[in-house]
Amino acid sequence: MSVMRRFNIAGPCHADRHYMIPPERRFGECPELVDKQAYFVVHAPRQTGKTTTMKALAGALTKAGRYAALHFSCERARAFPDDVAAAERAVWGSIEGAAHSDLPAALHPPARVDADAGLFLGAQLARWAKVCPLPLVLVFDEIDALTGNGLLSVLSQLRAGYNARPAPFPWSVALCGMRDVRDYRAASGGDPVRAGSSSPFNIKEASLRLGNFTEAEVRELYSQHTADTGQVFTDEALCRAWALAQGQPWLSNALAREIVEEMRLPPTEPITAAHIDEAKERLILTRATHLDSLLARLREEPVRRVLEPILAGELPHHDPLNEDHRYVTDLGLIAPDPPVRIANPIYREIIFRVLAGDTERAVLVDRQSFVGPDGQLEMPRLLDSFAAFWREHGEVLAERTEYTEVAAQLVFMAFLHRIVNGGGLIDREIGIGKKRIDLLVRWPCTGAGGQRVVQRVALELKVWRDRDKKGNPLPQGLVQLDQYLARLGLDEGVLVLFDLRSAAPPVEERTRLEQATTPSGRRVTVLRA
Repeated sequence: MSVMRRFNIAGPCHADRHYMIPPERRFGECPELVDKQAYFVVHAPRQTGKTTTMKALAGALTKAGRYAALHFSCERARAFPDDVAAAERAVWGSIEGAAHSDLPAALHPPARVDADAGLFLGAQLARWAKVCPLPLVLVFDEIDALTGNGLLSVLSQLRAGYNARPAPFPWSVALCGMRDVRDYRAASGGDPVRAGSSSPFNIKEASLRLGNFTEAEVRELYSQHTADTGQVFTDEALCRAWALAQGQPWLSNALAREIVEEMRLPPTEPITAAHIDEAKERLILTRATHLDSLLARLREEPVRRVLEPILAGELPHHDPLNEDHRYVTDLGLIAPDPPVRIANPIYREIIFRVLAGDTERAVLVDRQSFVGPDGQLEMPRLLDSFAAFWREHGEVLAERTEYTEVAAQLVFMAFLHRIVNGGGLIDREIGIGKKRIDLLVRWPCTGAGGQRVVQRVALELKVWRDRDKKGNPLPQGLVQLDQYLARLGLDEGVLVLFDLRSAAPPVEERTRLEQATTPSGRRVTVLRA
């Protein structure tokens, strides 16, 4: 029975059931490293296709007839962080199960033999390598499911067997996980295992990072759906999907799946950029498992140290050797290449929303009270209302925020989102190095002729702190907002300036609205707070 292919967001991809990019295209240097008898690492953030790619690699190597290559998961050993005997037996059990499922009988491992804890896994691998008619290639997927002494033991046994070659032992080993081996947490206290003389796995020849899809690959992925169903993605939709997800494999699949399966857009109707935007909003609101697992990391101190200056528009130094930076990159929250930035606009949007979530729940306003008779948002009324809210609650709410460098901006965005949510969209940009956050409110309404139009309101958020050597940021803010408005083709905008200096007047006195003009003559409403 033929099965209709789908966009996959859970588990490995299968070509007969899922739209997918050919995995061999993502092998990179892996086949050459296997030929060199190398032990190496493949790492990437969660949900980027590691399992699909490495399972396909093992299958291709075995099919070629030169190797007995096996992919298996170490996930079962997660429950035994400090029970060495249980952890290594769990790993070997996974190897046995995968071998009987994926390898021909002639390549199966022999029956296990007893051995002391800390020697058991190495003993089984040595016996298998001795009797196997082909060189053994093993892919330890989810290697970072192992922790504590269990991880130390497995890595140490692999190193001991590697160093004992040409005595029988696996020809090549790939460790596959979220992080590079130098950062595996080897103790319950969280101390990283460092590469070097003290490392239990200082034998790796290479560390490869599995990247995102290219824009061409995203288009190729979506074109498979068009070929199967006849439903087309407009060029604007393809551009929008790339802009929002930046080729992150799970997000790229999830956007399309949301439209096809959850929004149930008829196959006869083309998929547009508006559908992509709606799918993005739905994914954020439903907080899918992948997104939730990332967002759970926001409270971790290393993550906060990296993300906070980025969100505030500061200019953090791109230092791939910095442990915090490396950790947040491995999580997939920031891009691996300079300049330092959030990995994609969807992650950026959901990070802001999560950090502002507690504050948003404290905003008790009626959205309809800010909608005029013509259906447009009445921004003067909204800004007046926020000014009153800030005078009464703003500083208290900002003090509760863990991300103190961006606390005031989060309060404003929480207030704005409470009003716009469900009726319109907010696009956010961070001016890295320019200490600003740009917002574009897109609010659907009815035009004078009865046609459907979109009201657009551009806002810029800035903060004045004691450490700002240039003094009052208002002139710079007007220049920056002028450039933003010019790019959007708008004649007016809003500049929100939070004065957080120690010598700032009391909040009741400084919070006010005034009018200003940009260098090119555009009208600006300035909210001082």
